[in-house]
Amino acid sequence: MNRDSRLSNVLHALLHMAEHSGPMTSETLALCMRTNPVVVRRTMGLLRDKGIVASARGKAGGWTIAADLAQISLRDLYDALGEPAIFAIGHRSDNPDCLVEQAVNAALGDAFAQAEAQLMTRFGAVSLADLAEDFARRHRQVRQHRN
Repeated sequence: MNRDSRLSNVLHALLHMAEHSGPMTSETLALCMRTNPVVVRRTMGLLRDKGIVASARGKAGGWTIAADLAQISLRDLYDALGEPAIFAIGHRSDNPDCLVEQAVNAALGDAFAQAEAQLMTRFGAVSLADLAEDFARRHRQVRQHRN
């Protein structure tokens, strides 16, 4: 089953950008994300359209975060990516007149709606600053164990 990992990839890239002192090129971000620079440009373009990142051309150009990390929620990023499907599973709609299909779809649809609502609430409560803080804490712990 193919999973849509764009949100995870974007978060990875943004955390790298938050730690970096200047603009990051699509090529550099592609290395961090283990993907193609074209994918980075296309994805970052969606975030630029929402004011989350900015881009500059030229030798010193690249991508930068354009908004306050505390003001960027996971929900904002999910929305910027075009609201990818949350679940890889779904219900059948081959025979809408079938009473069994109607009963199954009602049960599944309700469960999916509740789970999605809970996930969207959680996405709205977690900011990019929260993730950056968690990363910094983990990084400090690793450095302490090495010393």
